[in-house]
Amino acid sequence: MANFYRDNADILFHMRNLDMTRVIDLKEDGFSEKESSPFAPKDEPDALDNYDRVLEIVGEIAGDFADPRAREVDEEGATFADGEVTYPKGIRETVARINQADLAGFTMPREYGGINMPITIFSAAIEIISRADASLMLVFGLQGLSDTICKFGSEEQKQRHLPRFASGEVMGSMALTEPDSGSDLQSVMLRATQDEDGTWRLNGVKRFITNGCGDISLVMARSEAGTTSGRGLSLFIYERDQDMKVRRIEHKLGITGSPTCEMQFNNAKAELLGKRKLGLIKYTIYLMNGARLAVAAQSVGIAEAAYRKAYAYANDRTQFKQPIRDFAVIYEMLTDMKVAIEASRSLVFETSRIVDIKEGIEERVEKHPDRAADLKDDLKRYTRFASLFTPLAKSLAAEMANKVCYDAIQIHGGVGFTKEFDVERHYRDARITNIYEGTTQLQALAALGGIIAGVVSERLSEYEESFNFSTVAELIKPTQKMRSHLEMAISYIKEKGDAVYQEFHATRLVNMTTDVINAYLLCQNALHSERKKTVAKLFITKANLRVKSTLDYILANDHSLIDLHDEVIDKEV
Repeated sequence: MANFYRDNADILFHMRNLDMTRVIDLKEDGFSEKESSPFAPKDEPDALDNYDRVLEIVGEIAGDFADPRAREVDEEGATFADGEVTYPKGIRETVARINQADLAGFTMPREYGGINMPITIFSAAIEIISRADASLMLVFGLQGLSDTICKFGSEEQKQRHLPRFASGEVMGSMALTEPDSGSDLQSVMLRATQDEDGTWRLNGVKRFITNGCGDISLVMARSEAGTTSGRGLSLFIYERDQDMKVRRIEHKLGITGSPTCEMQFNNAKAELLGKRKLGLIKYTIYLMNGARLAVAAQSVGIAEAAYRKAYAYANDRTQFKQPIRDFAVIYEMLTDMKVAIEASRSLVFETSRIVDIKEGIEERVEKHPDRAADLKDDLKRYTRFASLFTPLAKSLAAEMANKVCYDAIQIHGGVGFTKEFDVERHYRDARITNIYEGTTQLQALAALGGIIAGVVSERLSEYEESFNFSTVAELIKPTQKMRSHLEMAISYIKEKGDAVYQEFHATRLVNMTTDVINAYLLCQNALHSERKKTVAKLFITKANLRVKSTLDYILANDHSLIDLHDEVIDKEV
């Protein structure tokens, strides 16, 4: 079987060419552990070699172990009986293999038993795992909730919980959604009350909770009686006991190996994480942003799997005495799929690197308060970039995965609609990516503020200052033209001052923004590879047409759909 890291030339390209210098310096705190820990890298080349070896192990587990079990995992699914959830056999076996490889504490500091990997490497690992089995990612990827405990918990909480996550002893869930609150998390009503001795108790229901049967959950609850806004919410660490019942699991279209639970809390004992009233506005936002980036990486992995199946089938399938990949209508589809995957992967890696730097600066300020003043402006800048790029990466990658999987079935024709071929599973698994952890439409609204405020222009200017694009002039010139079109659209909408019109064009502005950012990222890639110049040319040629047509629509100031939509959707002839 293949190693899903070593056989992916594009991931290897990024691992060779990503500028990880600052990420490594921040993550290793200037290599402060090189004398005290035998596992800590001594310098940057040592760290990069460590990342490579870790991803090789992940690739081996994904290719040799998870992928051969994925179809059975999908068919068996998670099951529920007598109040208990059972994972499919293949998930249990692969999780055990992950734990044996000491990968359960992927991003966790070494002092708690983790291997201290950056988010950028975690994103690569999530993609690799998701290519094998999207359901497995929802167990592996939920390690990220331990980062929230690590960042905001007390030292006592960290010492008590984190080593168990790192060893694989416990798995977790983030229990946020309720029957009446989906994306609108500020309407959460599960109650948290305190006994006279200060013990917190949870009462209420959570629904659509991935891995809700796990050992430890981060539960958002209303701690302030009489409140209805996000300011009344706190985040709690709950360790499963007899006072929480899993009432049911959902029967889903895809990712069937991952249990999605309904949880009933009946005066269940919990402990406050961090401070009261910051559950949504600080802790859950951090938790959700990590989850959104993980879904972006998952999406790329699913798309990679579907593309490879479509490519192989198109080469093997003969019609009219030639392989179907030789027909223009097919090779254009395959080329568009491949370009879209590589563009999305570039954005996921760029977003991950931004988040790594932002988180690293925060940790450095915490460890070295005397440096806070020097890092203040840098922290604000990277916080702005992370807030913009995270929803962009999630929305782009998820929509891309759905389109790639759709086209993969189309290339297979009728057999793609059967369970004999894996593309139908990838299609079903991909469908959730642009829904959970915030729909694509919600991501558009989340990114809109940063776009309008000029954050995207700030980052694009940094690209132009940091890279010498003279050797790819034929690529950067149309990219800069696209940027001017984007900035014209932003300027027009800002000057118009019409909130309804701005919201109406939110998704279009986000799509323009991701096209322009991806064009710049692909130009950067093209500096290292002739093949990447071709990828960039193909992407930029079509993206230019999309951006220009969107600008024309925005400048047309056409209110007809806004004004007349209720005539169409609310009335009959």
